[in-house]
Amino acid sequence: MRANAPGLLRGAWIVAQKDLTIELRTRSAFLSVLVFTLLGLVTFFFAWDPTVVSPLDLAPGVLWVTFTFAGLLGLHRSFGVELQDRAIDALLAAPIEREAVYLGKAVANGVFVCAVLLIAVPAVALFYNLPLGRAIVALGFIAILAAIGLVAIGTLFSSMAVNTRMAELLLPMLSLPFFVPIVLTSAQASTRLLAGRPFAEALPWLRILIAFDLVFAVACTMAFPYTLEE
Repeated sequence: MRANAPGLLRGAWIVAQKDLTIELRTRSAFLSVLVFTLLGLVTFFFAWDPTVVSPLDLAPGVLWVTFTFAGLLGLHRSFGVELQDRAIDALLAAPIEREAVYLGKAVANGVFVCAVLLIAVPAVALFYNLPLGRAIVALGFIAILAAIGLVAIGTLFSSMAVNTRMAELLLPMLSLPFFVPIVLTSAQASTRLLAGRPFAEALPWLRILIAFDLVFAVACTMAFPYTLEE
């Protein structure tokens, strides 16, 4: 690596800035994921029988399941955009660390996923008439934690699946088992907060989610250099 090559954080920011610039110019991935998210929420809403399941019990599960599948659509494009004209070869040949490529992709994916959540959470609150109130801050915190876990895992598996012939199928197969703890803990914590219960009841689930994020963020960053070959 050349002496004047950017460091880890600088290299990550360059990669993230590139991906975000491409998405801001095209907006194709964001719009497709947004349409999928809203369509999923509307479908669940019209299939819901309020006499059987209360909105407070149903809404958290609907939100996080829809968010998970919508996130998969967005994560697939993370390395998919590099396949055109073999841009991924230039990315790997750039004088930056492989970890910087992963972190940059993860940051861009995180911004992408959080943008979807900014629309999905108010949409769920509107459809199911949720009493957000003071819980909105806590829900935002849960959403950020969920986004970190989803992006950490999804970015790694996206890099592994991108060069395969069935990337669209392989990415969900690899990622979904690891997404289960994210959906479970997020839904459990959200249900308790929306029901007006003390924050202490949601804290054990948040601790599991935070531990999951820390472990997999570090593990995926360390494993990424071995997933791509020049």
